[in-house]
Amino acid sequence: MRRVTLFVNGTSKNGKVVAVYGTLADLLSVASNKLGIKACNLYNGKGGLIDDIALIRDDDVLYVSEGDPFVDPQIDVRTTDGLPRAHTDWLTLNIGGRLFTTTRSTLVSKEPESMLARMFREKALCSADVWGNKQDERGAYLIDRSPEYFEPILNYLRHGQLIINEGINLLGVLEEARFFGIEQLADQLEVAIKNNQPPEDHSPISRKEFVRFLLATPTKSELRCQGLNFSGADLSRLDLRYINFKMANLSRCNLTHANLCCSNLERADLSGANLDGANLQGVKMLCSNAEGASLKGCNFEDPSGLKANLEGANLKGVDMEGSQMTGINLRVATLKNAKLKNCNLRGATLAGTDLENCDLSGCDLQEANLRGSNVKGAIFEEMLTALHMSQSVR
Repeated sequence: MRRVTLFVNGTSKNGKVVAVYGTLADLLSVASNKLGIKACNLYNGKGGLIDDIALIRDDDVLYVSEGDPFVDPQIDVRTTDGLPRAHTDWLTLNIGGRLFTTTRSTLVSKEPESMLARMFREKALCSADVWGNKQDERGAYLIDRSPEYFEPILNYLRHGQLIINEGINLLGVLEEARFFGIEQLADQLEVAIKNNQPPEDHSPISRKEFVRFLLATPTKSELRCQGLNFSGADLSRLDLRYINFKMANLSRCNLTHANLCCSNLERADLSGANLDGANLQGVKMLCSNAEGASLKGCNFEDPSGLKANLEGANLKGVDMEGSQMTGINLRVATLKNAKLKNCNLRGATLAGTDLENCDLSGCDLQEANLRGSNVKGAIFEEMLTALHMSQSVR
């Protein structure tokens, strides 16, 4: 029968003499009971790892570890108070050069599925360095991460509360939480980051702000206003030629007597806007929404022959009385319940247009194309020129 003396790794005191029998696993089980630790590895006095019971000789002195590397017992490991360090649940982490002392239960209990829990769970420490846990000369586990962002994570694992000191970037803490797999903390950080962000400014642009933009832009340059919010703004009598208002919000805007010659208002929202007396020569208003807008006395007629394009526009209930719209393109537009009294629509394209209940009294529709248009309930009183059936099939 062989007998050996067992010591906890790194110490040469309080050893236990035990008999060697059975397998290596049997000896580790005896060592666990005798030393009060979770024995995982056996080392000889020179730090050699023993992986076979046959390698053990009678009266050998062996050192038992919980999975951590061999520590020479001749090195006097002491704490800051000068007392020898005993085996406890406490451990030290070296995070980016800064030491953090905590307990294994702190790292494991709060987030059992996190990377830290998997690294420092007792079973993990017994798994032959699966995680590649390296230790410095003081026995602290080395982890190459930011200590500044790790500290709030460790405090969260201690007491379950997210507390961030002033000056700490929440995004940095979030990245560390994701790295260590602490999902509940990551969710809290995402909410905190969202709440700390300034609200998006969707307030409409005022006349004063826009005039400043206009004055800073050369007359030959195209001012890009695509998608901007001008809701309710007073843009009356301004020179807005060639400006790109595509998909902009111009609802309830005051655009009376404004010069919008050749402007792009494609898919813009002009609902409830006032464009009375505006110059709309060559304007592009494809698929725009001008429902309920007022366009009385507007000029769409360009002497150079450039035609305004309102194809597919929503013009329900608009008031366009007295407007000059020679050659205008209103193909498949919706003019239901609109007022077009005394408008000049010579040569206008109204093919497929919805003119239901539209008031066209006194209009000039000479050579206008109304093929396929819906004229149900439309008013054609006091027409300046006769409307031929060939112009309207529907």
